[in-house]
Amino acid sequence: MNTQAHILSAVTTKFGRRDDSTTLDLLAEAANDCLTMAGMERRDIDGVLCGYATTFPHLMLATLLSEKLGLNPAYAHGMQLGGATGAAMVMLARELILSGRCQHVLVVAGENRLSGQSTDSSMQTLAQVGEADLEVPCGASVPTYYALLASEYMHRTGLTKADLAEFAVLMRHHASTHPHAHLQNAITVDDVLQSKPISSPLQLLDCCPISDGACAILVSARPGPVAITGAGQAHQHQHLSRIGDIYDTGAAAAATRALADAKISRKDIDYLGIYDSFTITLAILLEELGFAQRGQSANDVRQGKFSTDGPLPLNTHGGLLSFGHSGVAGGMAHIAETWAQLAGRAKDRQIARKKQAFIHADGGVLSSHISLILRATGETA
Repeated sequence: MNTQAHILSAVTTKFGRRDDSTTLDLLAEAANDCLTMAGMERRDIDGVLCGYATTFPHLMLATLLSEKLGLNPAYAHGMQLGGATGAAMVMLARELILSGRCQHVLVVAGENRLSGQSTDSSMQTLAQVGEADLEVPCGASVPTYYALLASEYMHRTGLTKADLAEFAVLMRHHASTHPHAHLQNAITVDDVLQSKPISSPLQLLDCCPISDGACAILVSARPGPVAITGAGQAHQHQHLSRIGDIYDTGAAAAATRALADAKISRKDIDYLGIYDSFTITLAILLEELGFAQRGQSANDVRQGKFSTDGPLPLNTHGGLLSFGHSGVAGGMAHIAETWAQLAGRAKDRQIARKKQAFIHADGGVLSSHISLILRATGETA
């Protein structure tokens, strides 16, 4: 039995359009860079966890990737949990380490979702998060589900479209300093409000872009610069029509479990990595998770609370909204960036060193929730 699980390395490929790369190419690129960063030999990897890819729905992707990389794991597993998959895989990797089942687990996800899949195909795939008999036949897709959430939430809290736009502007500002980010040009609140309508009240810049890219994270029993000290899940519904209370989607329950696992409270957190598929996703999650008061998250953005020099830096890589969304890898990038900041490996993007980070990912329509607590150990990366 191991007493702690650590992240030895975490990397992303460049996100954006990668016409020359297949899904397997992207997965291999991230995995190889991750192993190189950690100085880990392939023969030492005894666990491989791999996220699903909509552009390459292979039934045994974890073993296929292991074969391509020349790995011989004692444990391999593929996982599907929507946008929460990456965090769920890191949570499982930690459990495998703590149980003694594995010593070094490689967690990988990625796909060429932008160049390898048509827009219509992507929309059709994502629409399946809807209830098959009651929601999907109405023609709705993921942006519409979140637009409906936004309408109700804005009505109840008083948040406005201009408030939501603040999140898009902040994420773009953070992405402008990351060389791997899909979108880096500066935008304003007015740019967001004047962008193409997608599904009222959401505009184009309220939505994350579809990207090619991959991410890999190495979780190990070996001491490293960042420890995984807490984790929690919650799954209270699958479909939009089954959300009982928009103020209680399951995010708070997952967070409570993770914080209890780590034996800390919210006041001990000094960095945030929060899933942000849409601007409304970020507003809802920050407020339900307790890092902003109801209806006040946008005011917190304006006051600098979530800026790189603020008390709670948020998604300093630009999040899904600007770094990009390459399926499971998009959510995993939050973890990779958090690791880089805690480990002091963010290079020109390095902010003042933080000690404890809270990460949250959701899948579906705020359906599956995973919270993680990461702590800087002071070990050399």
